[in-house]
Amino acid sequence: MAQSAKPISSPVPDVWYPTLAVFMLVIGLVITASFFIYEATSSKKNRSLAKELITGAVASVFLGFGSLFLLLSSGIYV
Repeated sequence: MAQSAKPISSPVPDVWYPTLAVFMLVIGLVITASFFIYEATSSKKNRSLAKELITGAVASVFLGFGSLFLLLSSGIYV
């Protein structure tokens, strides 16, 4: 017995895409700016590799998902 296939749907409503894009890109850019400020103001012996990696990873995640939602909100479905 063949079962009917369910259409694939997004876990996030389509109307939220522009809002999510703006918020995630803004958060990602703020974290990126704080990363650059940290790099410019701290001396080489006071820097922490763990803090740099964590800050870079969090900024990357927010900018990545922000870019994804920006593409989705503009009609480019990836």
